[in-house]
Amino acid sequence: MTPIPTFATLGAGPTILMLHGIGGGNLAFAPQVETFAASGYRAVAWDMPGYGHSAPIEPYTFKGLAQSCIALIEGLLASDDERRRAAPRREGPLGGQQRTRSDQRGGIILLGHSMGGMVAQEVVARRPELVNRLILCGTSPAFGKPDGDWQRDFVAQRTAPLDAGQSMAEMADSLVPQMIGPGSLPEGVKLATHCMAQVSPATYRRALQALVTFDRKANLPNIHVPTLLVAGEFDKNAPPAVMKKMAGQIAGSRYAELAGVGHLQNLEAPDEFDALVLDFLASSHKNLH
Repeated sequence: MTPIPTFATLGAGPTILMLHGIGGGNLAFAPQVETFAASGYRAVAWDMPGYGHSAPIEPYTFKGLAQSCIALIEGLLASDDERRRAAPRREGPLGGQQRTRSDQRGGIILLGHSMGGMVAQEVVARRPELVNRLILCGTSPAFGKPDGDWQRDFVAQRTAPLDAGQSMAEMADSLVPQMIGPGSLPEGVKLATHCMAQVSPATYRRALQALVTFDRKANLPNIHVPTLLVAGEFDKNAPPAVMKKMAGQIAGSRYAELAGVGHLQNLEAPDEFDALVLDFLASSHKNLH
């Protein structure tokens, strides 16, 4: 049985599950957890396996990460069912059997940033019925070219500071400034740096090894839920051109670009990011029914 990863949660309503990137943790979505909960959602931010208090998995693959996420989604949906059964019968003749409109389609809202966006794509490919809306931020449908030498060079370059004795905190101090845009919020950058400093070096190494194996390009036309793709104007990791092309492969998807920010959109421009997501959820909710 797949252990359920640890997570932070706040609020009640339709569930929105947020999946962080390689240098994150549940805290990387702290602004969104508060905003979405205040807007009538049950906001959930996980710790990917090996992050925070979530147990690591073996082997560390996208299949395993997706299975962990699926276990969490199934647990969240089961708790939704329990809450509905326990709710007082106030809905009239159908009583507790009557479902709200947001429940009728089933599944949850899945939001993934960077590597978390790749996990989200893997989940949708494996268990599409568990997701009723999808938000992909600063991510891509595959990692680079399928070339072993290039991939080994990338991993070696990213782990070189650790090999040289640097701590994750020292790496964060040098890497985060390279990921942001000129309009980023200083407090958000500080939180991003703090999150990366907390990542286990062993997990970071294993996540990098997994990252370079990702390729779900072929599944993009099979995504049939309302989907929002958010790019940062100055994102060098998942450039706007890549995300725009990706949106073109997902029927009926919506593409948005945040000006002045880089890869860490939700922390660099939290107000603008949250407004984009909430607008998408409000409009796509109407279209679901």
